Amino acid sequence: MSASTSQLDTVERAAASSDTPQPWAELGLGEDEYARIREILGRRPTSAELAMYSVMWSEHCSYKSSKVHLRRFGDLPAETPLGKQLAGIGENAGVIDIGQGWAVTFKVESHNHPSYVEPYQGAATGVGGIVRDIMAMGARPIAVMDPLRFGAIDHPDTQRVLPGIVAGVGGYGNCLGLPNIGGEVVFDPCYQGNPLVNALCVGALRHENLHLAKATGTGNLVVLFGAKTGGDGIGGVSVLASETFDDEGVGKRPAVQVGDPFAEKVLIECCLDLYAAEVVEGIQDLGGAGLSCATSELASAGDGGMRVWLDRVPLRDATLRPEEVLMSESQERMMAVVTPDRLDEFMAIADRWDVEATVVGEVTDGTNLQIHWGDELIVDVPPRSVAHDGPVYERPLERPAYLDGLQADDGARLSRPSTPQDLKATLLQLLASPNLCDKSWVTDQYDRYVRGNTALAMPDDAGVVRVDEETGLGVALSTDCNSRFAKLDPYAGAQLALAESYRNVATAGATPLAVSDCLNFGSPEDPGVMWEFSEAVRGLYDGCLALGIPVTGGNVSFYNQTGETAIHPTPVVAVLGVMDDVARRTPSGWKAPGQMLYLLGRTASEIGGSTWADVVHGHLGGLPPAVELGLERELGEILVNASRDGLIDAAHDLSDGGLAIALAEGTMRYGAGARVWLDEVCERDGIDVFTALFSESAARAVVAVPRSEEVRFTDMCSARGFAHARIGVVDDELDGIELQGRFSVTLEELRHAHTGTLPAAFAH
Repeated sequence: MSASTSQLDTVERAAASSDTPQPWAELGLGEDEYARIREILGRRPTSAELAMYSVMWSEHCSYKSSKVHLRRFGDLPAETPLGKQLAGIGENAGVIDIGQGWAVTFKVESHNHPSYVEPYQGAATGVGGIVRDIMAMGARPIAVMDPLRFGAIDHPDTQRVLPGIVAGVGGYGNCLGLPNIGGEVVFDPCYQGNPLVNALCVGALRHENLHLAKATGTGNLVVLFGAKTGGDGIGGVSVLASETFDDEGVGKRPAVQVGDPFAEKVLIECCLDLYAAEVVEGIQDLGGAGLSCATSELASAGDGGMRVWLDRVPLRDATLRPEEVLMSESQERMMAVVTPDRLDEFMAIADRWDVEATVVGEVTDGTNLQIHWGDELIVDVPPRSVAHDGPVYERPLERPAYLDGLQADDGARLSRPSTPQDLKATLLQLLASPNLCDKSWVTDQYDRYVRGNTALAMPDDAGVVRVDEETGLGVALSTDCNSRFAKLDPYAGAQLALAESYRNVATAGATPLAVSDCLNFGSPEDPGVMWEFSEAVRGLYDGCLALGIPVTGGNVSFYNQTGETAIHPTPVVAVLGVMDDVARRTPSGWKAPGQMLYLLGRTASEIGGSTWADVVHGHLGGLPPAVELGLERELGEILVNASRDGLIDAAHDLSDGGLAIALAEGTMRYGAGARVWLDEVCERDGIDVFTALFSESAARAVVAVPRSEEVRFTDMCSARGFAHARIGVVDDELDGIELQGRFSVTLEELRHAHTGTLPAAFAH
């Protein structure tokens, strides 16, 4: 490949022409940032250097507005209940020891803006990108999850984006042969112009197979392998992901990345063979910022410099300029550091998998990252200045003025159902609502059981996947966030998201170990948004400290707003837990006649931000439910110990929709009816039946206890002083739910309400 040297903006020419105008603003840089680049280099940057700094100093890559807040996560204990973190914040993904010589790596990231512009490819490449993060740690990806959020279900633009996003998630993951074991599908008008597409992947590895992203060893070679580089995704992280949408959509529309899942599947197997052959010294995936990120991060984390020959990069489009090659976010690419004596073996493995591999550089004993195009030097930068030492902003914070009024509007004036028929109608109305209805129209497009190691998946509370087929060792995962709670109080809302995800993992029978998060917010230039963000981070930090689990990594997605209207604060929290044998996982529904239903935890009159207030009255106001993390931890211990000892056969957390929805979902899961009574709970907690059914108080779960274990179970709860009450019995001869003294609802009525909403909206 060749280019006219007369057209190249070389380092030599940059030094000799300091006054040449440059398009720094169009690339998303601020005037002060451009001035700082010039100060670092002692000259103006070349076009290629400007491209690198623009993508690597973007909000999406540099975390320049969030670093000052995220640093507090580094103060969390690195130890988990089972041992140490093997890799944490700053790596491609966190790695957690789960015992028996096994480790798991997991992370959740966002692909929000690309998915709005091009729903299918935006969502598909979001899956592909997070999978490569897991591959880069030396792990085999074993499962994915996708928390998704959309605007109003009946809005025309939701009709445009949802089918494409769901198809992209399913199409890419299914082709990779990875089970999709969980996630969320949430509708709210606040996401109308900003759908959220968050993607999680979990992978498994032996301790000795851990790999890190660093370029060490002078003379070692830098190998680019995988797909060729094209023009897709240029400027994605610096322009598309770091800018708000206007009322007509995004103003600048760089080409969204285009994915090829079959190429990625081959790349996965190729990487695993390379790791097994021990021919890789360091490795980095190419995602956001492409070669700019891979080269600068590898060099920055290493012990020397790096020399790269950019004209050796295999291209799909020979017309790309050097700066476009550096900015391209083409998918299915990796970069490895290889010792010269193992290069032939590396190339032979790549050739066996028909994966193109090219030596594009070498590790040097210098200090700079130097990139050449032919004989011309076009980049000569300190790699840390690109990858790690970008701008850090302490953005102004201001508690939004509207919050006092919002919190004061507590919903006390809202009319509540009182008659038995009204209570029943409310239950059915909530079951049919977009956020509580059956999501199988979406999840049936995902393969949940491929590879044969899925033990639980949707609609259970958590996804469970086997790691070791010999022992049954496995992990459970859940992602959660109620953005209405976070809107009312971002500190409490973040803790409630953490608590719900923690609780869901525990209901499956797994010990919660670690957290990854995807923090979705509006513009960081808005002091109100930054206050919400800082409060959410503070809430997560305090919550993880109380629960004794670390944050191992994650993602911040800013600029999720249209014009002046930001989304609700949406701190999505993923919790990972471990269980010795997935054969003992606990499902969320009951099926054996005679099982006794117990409510764990106390219920208060807490309807602020509730599903009932939202669905029935279109109301958002008051305060979210109180957070008591000590009780959440106790509840988790009870659920895990009871599952391990065979004291419970089913467990379902109480969250959106309260007890009424948990009872309905637990009954519909396997079609076994339930006879329920609530007088004891109402009397004990000082509440009425409406509150008992629809309050969303935290730290609660419903469990099904075998009659033979009832005494042992209640003794365990009593010994811990944890509130518990028998509220029902499973009766497979009963058609549905009978709430004694109130109403009965049949399975047919429940399922008719629950299953029709999404097909009616999208199956056409």
